Amino acid sequence: MASVGDARLGSAAQQQAWWPQVIPVILGLGAFAVYATLRAFEGAYFQWGPYLSPFYSPLIDVHHKYWPFSPALLILGGPLGFRVTCYYYRKAYYRAFFLDPPACAAPEKPGRRYRGETRFPFILQNAHRYFLYLAVIFMAFLWHDAVRSFFFEDGIGVGVGSIVLLVNVSLLSLYLVSCHSLRHLVGGKLDCFSCTTFGRPRYKTWRSLSALNEHHMLFAWISLFGVGLADFYVRLVSSGAIRDLRLL
Repeated sequence: MASVGDARLGSAAQQQAWWPQVIPVILGLGAFAVYATLRAFEGAYFQWGPYLSPFYSPLIDVHHKYWPFSPALLILGGPLGFRVTCYYYRKAYYRAFFLDPPACAAPEKPGRRYRGETRFPFILQNAHRYFLYLAVIFMAFLWHDAVRSFFFEDGIGVGVGSIVLLVNVSLLSLYLVSCHSLRHLVGGKLDCFSCTTFGRPRYKTWRSLSALNEHHMLFAWISLFGVGLADFYVRLVSSGAIRDLRLL
């Protein structure tokens, strides 16, 4: 039987173990949130030649005929809502910013009443599936932008920006197709694939999405910083800080 001292030592070790897990999340999400907010409100340096920043796609009312503020604010709710309500990100920022709880097997603060996601504003997390539908629409625009980035004024070519935007939309696509809600819609809610219409194709698709879903956390992080770097590159080129290198 473990002694009281052993129990206290185990509890202290458990309390210290979760700090290395939440600090990178705080720094990573915090840095991206600050950068993305500044860029969304900046309303400048978002386009150069065939390159369009993913933060501003689709580009709406760029000449401010109806909207006096940054055009990015017109479309911000779609991708932001999909990220914020994502199952992985919910776990990440609940632990990192709310310490609710800070880690598995780590106790919550005394006196805190657990209410889950049944009260405002957290009840809005249940809209994740609808943000998924919006994300599919945004992805179509981003793929259009990625293809368009190869068409320059003097003809078809390949620039560093073309590669950056193509890699960005590829990473975002991996993040989208590995989504828990998409996996559920395709087949996760079924008890019997052979008892439903198109059972075999749905089963194969569900298996493929399940394999991708195992790496959803990885795709969430690399796509987050990928979209930030894509915007940063377009901003550097658009502002004249660097010149885009034509590869072909």
